[in-house]
Amino acid sequence: MAYNRRKWLLSQPTTERLAHLRELSAAERRELAQHWMLWARDEQLPPPGDWLVWLVLAGRGFGKTRTGAEWVRGIAEHDGAARIALVGASLGEARSVMVEGESGILAVSPPRRRPRFEPSLRRVVWPNGAQATLYSAGEADSLRGPQHSHAWCDEIAKWDNVSGRALHSWNNLLFGLRLGERPRVLATTTPRSVPLLTRLLADESVAVTRGRTEDNGENLPARFISEIRREFGASLLARQELDGELITDHAGALWSRALIEACREPSASSEAARIVIGVDPPVSAGGDACGIVVAALGADGLARVLADATVLKPSPERWARAVAEAADVWKADRVVAEANQGGAMVESVLRAADVNLPIRLVHARVGKSARAEPVAALYEAGRVRHAGQFAQLEDQLCGLIAGGDYHGPGRSPDRADALVWALTELMLGRRSEPRVWRDY
Repeated sequence: MAYNRRKWLLSQPTTERLAHLRELSAAERRELAQHWMLWARDEQLPPPGDWLVWLVLAGRGFGKTRTGAEWVRGIAEHDGAARIALVGASLGEARSVMVEGESGILAVSPPRRRPRFEPSLRRVVWPNGAQATLYSAGEADSLRGPQHSHAWCDEIAKWDNVSGRALHSWNNLLFGLRLGERPRVLATTTPRSVPLLTRLLADESVAVTRGRTEDNGENLPARFISEIRREFGASLLARQELDGELITDHAGALWSRALIEACREPSASSEAARIVIGVDPPVSAGGDACGIVVAALGADGLARVLADATVLKPSPERWARAVAEAADVWKADRVVAEANQGGAMVESVLRAADVNLPIRLVHARVGKSARAEPVAALYEAGRVRHAGQFAQLEDQLCGLIAGGDYHGPGRSPDRADALVWALTELMLGRRSEPRVWRDY
């Protein structure tokens, strides 16, 4: 095993290690530092078997990029006829991470065998003639037609899922794997519950490697690992982003992760015509959290979630100040706050933070899941977008069960409730019907 060979070498006394090194020529010693088969962990090396797709599903910092870059380098150096597709979430990411990144193809290649990168042609060319071409998964038709012998697809769970674009890109790639005797694909990603990843995991022919952030602990700052574990603990976010665990949907949930991914865009793609802040105040002073969510109605008629400004374990003065600051930053024209707990106190606390806040108090007459159902229907109809990623908010949305209880993280879906109030105000509020007045 490669990892065991490395452990054996490093375990030798200094004098014996130096003796081994002296037996090598100068060229061999230079190669030693970049001898991937020696230094790689076993889980970073291709699994045995006649697989078409190798899926590396692991937490951040595991070494997925290095694994992909070294796999591509090994193929290219041994096969001058190789034609490799490098598919990223965007062309910019394919270039900045897969090719030019700190663990990308150029960085891991020995100087004497380093390929030439031709940005204008989106192409990487090795001295022996092997080539790799960059593609964006957001441009599915760019993969229609070109033929390849191999492909490295990076962060497939980040690929654009709107209108099934990620699956379309993957299918076009597979149709083009027609060169060579054993076409193969490596897909590297941190898990997210999206259709493409679900499909691959359901396919028994796919070779799957799983891993955690700590697996690469020797190459990561110890403080990074301890701090990030302290911050996120055993939360759903930590299980996904650090432990590489695919967080699946609850049966009967109003929101699925695939639905949210289909509604995601990198940033707001339409100018805001109106901005509202939804607030779910804590039941008591020093309660778990005050849900604060910023949403906008775009000029295109779609609602967008812009920010999650939720504060944890706040005093009344602190959460009210957080609401006022969010309203000022986002230039909100309405703050919608639930007043079931505290009533006039909620308004007085907010007024104390900013006397000019445009406040509207709302009263919940049905349970949280029942209130959320019409808002979930807006997502199903494609009328809501998430402008960015809001992991903790989205975890709570996926924990709301139709006609049932809350099965998400924490005791209460405060963030999700704030979102429901904001989107209800923007998209489901009463609208006066136009009338024609006549004098008789």
